[in-house]
Amino acid sequence: MKNALLRPIRTLGVLLALATAPALVIATPSQAEELQGGTMHVGVLADMTNFDPMQFSTVNFPLIKNLYDSLIEYTPEGEAIPSLATDWTIAEDHMSVSVTLREGVKFHSGAVLTSADIAATLAKATDPKKGKNVYSTMAIVKDWTTPDDKTVVINFKAATPDRQMLDLLQFVMPIEAAGIETVETVPAGTGAYKLDSRAVGQNIVLTANEDYWRENEPILGEVRFTIFSDDASASAALESGGLEMVYGGAARSAVRLQDAGYQVIRGPGPLVQVFRINATKAPFDNAKFRQAFNYLLDREGILRVGYAGLGEVVALPWAPASPAFDASYTEKYAFNPDKARELFTESGLSKAEMEDWKLLVYGTDAASTTISQIVQAALADLDINIELDVREGSEYVEAQLSGDYKATFGGVGNVQKFPSRVSTNSIYRTANNPVLKDPHPFPEYVAAIERVNTTLGPDEAVKAAYDHLNQVLVESSFAIPTNSYEIGLIVASPKLSGFTLDIDNLLVARTIGFKE
Repeated sequence: MKNALLRPIRTLGVLLALATAPALVIATPSQAEELQGGTMHVGVLADMTNFDPMQFSTVNFPLIKNLYDSLIEYTPEGEAIPSLATDWTIAEDHMSVSVTLREGVKFHSGAVLTSADIAATLAKATDPKKGKNVYSTMAIVKDWTTPDDKTVVINFKAATPDRQMLDLLQFVMPIEAAGIETVETVPAGTGAYKLDSRAVGQNIVLTANEDYWRENEPILGEVRFTIFSDDASASAALESGGLEMVYGGAARSAVRLQDAGYQVIRGPGPLVQVFRINATKAPFDNAKFRQAFNYLLDREGILRVGYAGLGEVVALPWAPASPAFDASYTEKYAFNPDKARELFTESGLSKAEMEDWKLLVYGTDAASTTISQIVQAALADLDINIELDVREGSEYVEAQLSGDYKATFGGVGNVQKFPSRVSTNSIYRTANNPVLKDPHPFPEYVAAIERVNTTLGPDEAVKAAYDHLNQVLVESSFAIPTNSYEIGLIVASPKLSGFTLDIDNLLVARTIGFKE
């Protein structure tokens, strides 16, 4: 199957009326020629974790697609298009895909991209410690070969759906083989920008890659990221002219700034907010106690108060564009304190046992703080009183990634792609899960993911696999979704243009420039 083009992903429905849908602007070659270079100043609300593209944490989203390129890309509609791979051929038996690499691509070091770099990248991805967020996606891969410098053949353990193969190619961002061991501190990509400097907790400066393979890109000579402690400060800097863009700001600020004449750019790749539960620790090792939160979470209120209504209420970890999305679950698990109380009672736990935990809160993020308070209040209404454990910045990220919590809110991505891609997120990993550990305490979930991965058709069988996974998710209740929300929300000065929408809502700066 040569360069198979997939059916477009269904567009998200109308967002709630708190905001008017802004125009989405995508750069074209003619636009790019009219735009001017210079330095773009961008405000972000948290410092990055590291420069490893396999560390697919939201705090790294401003950098990943500026320092690295993927093998293929998706258009906003979900169509697979070439990037570092110019061609790909899926075997008739769906057991392999052959990838042809683009000629003349160089890493930031000056070394030419070859199949040996792809092999080294894939080897890193299959390492449970080094593979990070890509490790679970690689679970379907048996091995790979490199017939020549520009060809990589990836072999799968079983017949694999086309979209799952393409999602893998889109998720793999080649790292120079020589830079694998130091990639956390020294970027080793082919991206449009190179790292110039970093002051931890303060700023990151990127400069244009003069050897970049895309013609006439990047437009900007420099991108300067300034790290702000809160959204209000970043928004004030934008309004005062100190910034041209805020990336990843709050929905409420975006609505207000749009009314003041600023551009608001929303991409096709929202996250889903998930109440993450450490089901290995009391009281959450009790199934009835966990399941009660399906009804305790006021999803409508969380979306309205936490995210200014910019998103969709969901009870499953899928954006409405996902083929596994099922709106009936949203109605079935609507806010119902009486049902929650009933399940708490059925748990058999004492009041003291039900209160023996703290809700970990990402204090740097205003929305996370607000929705955590909503949950705390809902529990208090049922005479269950808990404390909030508020942590800032890297302290929170460390706790979340290591599973050092009993419950917390955290967004999950890849929710608009092939359903098993949800397992790239830490709480949903089927192996090497930092929260639930190994062996996975919910083998029925692991089996359900495997069933999705290995069901090629007919359509009825595929749907049955998705339905089964959804049922397992709500029964196990180790993660309870509440709503989709805008990640990587861009609020920009009217002086900027040429925005490219990334399927994951990562910032793509190479096509952005200043209007004349």
